Amino acid sequence: MPSKRLMGAFAFVDICLLAAGVILIVFSEVWRMPNLMLNFTLSNEMLNGGLVLGIFFLLTFVLSIGAVVQKNHVTLGFVLLNWMLIADAVVDIVVGSIVWFFTLGERAHYFQVYNSLSRDTRIEIQDKFSCCGYFTPNDTVEIGGSFCVNQTFVNSLVDPNNTDTFRCVAPLTKFTDFTLNNIFTTIYGFMAIIVALFLASMCVIKRRQEEERFKKIDAKRGGRGFV
Repeated sequence: MPSKRLMGAFAFVDICLLAAGVILIVFSEVWRMPNLMLNFTLSNEMLNGGLVLGIFFLLTFVLSIGAVVQKNHVTLGFVLLNWMLIADAVVDIVVGSIVWFFTLGERAHYFQVYNSLSRDTRIEIQDKFSCCGYFTPNDTVEIGGSFCVNQTFVNSLVDPNNTDTFRCVAPLTKFTDFTLNNIFTTIYGFMAIIVALFLASMCVIKRRQEEERFKKIDAKRGGRGFV
């Protein structure tokens, strides 16, 4: 059997992968619940990507348990585990890159999202951030609520030198940028767990192969061992 220290390190990283999978699945579901800003920021594609990645991590953890309980001379389970970890890495990079891609054109992308919102949701956003409309004085402005009470008030907010003044684009993209940056950074950070478990698995394979080779040599020597 590989040393307790090696198997302890393997178990620790394996549990980290399990925790990462649970976190991804839980947050992918929790963030679907009614929440003004999270519902605005996160699309179903992003949440589904996190869910898929979490399921991959959990399947990898189950496979790792199967690999560990195999007899010492059997390394096929660890070989399959390493291939699964490579698949995890690919999915991780894809999901993280999808989220990162949306940070490159947030103002334009979330303008489309804002346009697709219902009137009541726009008014809720306007009241939350004390803004009227997304970009310019006359686009996507909804009259109503506690802030944009009438057109006269909306017109009074217009600053010809700064079209972002009292517009929702600034506070909205500030929130989306913070949220998306934290999400894709965390997802990319999971690569450290994947790589660490891959290396630990390779070490276990190497150790098991060495021990099996020594057993065969010992058997040929009549079980007398090495001097």
